[in-house]
Amino acid sequence: MARLRVHAFTITLDGFGTGTDQRADAPFGDGVEGLHDWMVPSFRGEGTGPDDAAFRAGEENVGATIMGRNMFGPVRGAWPDESWRGWWGETPPYGHDVFVLTHHPRPSLAMDGGTTFHFLEATPAEVLARATEAAGGRDVRLGGGVATVRAFLAEGLVDELHLVVAPILAGAGERLFEGLEGLPAAYRVESLVPGGVGNAHVTVVRW
Repeated sequence: MARLRVHAFTITLDGFGTGTDQRADAPFGDGVEGLHDWMVPSFRGEGTGPDDAAFRAGEENVGATIMGRNMFGPVRGAWPDESWRGWWGETPPYGHDVFVLTHHPRPSLAMDGGTTFHFLEATPAEVLARATEAAGGRDVRLGGGVATVRAFLAEGLVDELHLVVAPILAGAGERLFEGLEGLPAAYRVESLVPGGVGNAHVTVVRW
């Protein structure tokens, strides 16, 4: 059965997935420098140990991706035009359908390498149904941003949440678990594995 999975979602020790003032030259905002240091060796093809294993697990058996508008790019509000085509250049790394949740839909965007971005104004359950169909029996990966993951957790739609807790404090930004008081009744911590740079990998699953 297809599952909805979050992978390698990195938060600070005080629970923030982004800092303040997200923008084009600081996609994760200010105050979270070093948040993703744990995955840099894997990007270079030099990763080892649990960090590299966790980095690569996110690509296994994934047939579609869901993300929020903030993960697709820094443009806020109505699109001034359709010139913004994502952070990843003309060949995004997905290679499948990607569903972007937004209050401002625009035409689907087919990219090189098999990625097509679809821009939907829909509920989490509605977009998950679309993505599950597109995945063709494989799992759906849920990307960021923080508000998007929080919305799917609030409705109990996430089957597995892999978090990386980085050894930094942000103090401000977007907290992943803000307002999710019912989380303990729906989810449990399955495992906690130390990483290689003072970080920790935490797997959270539904009861």
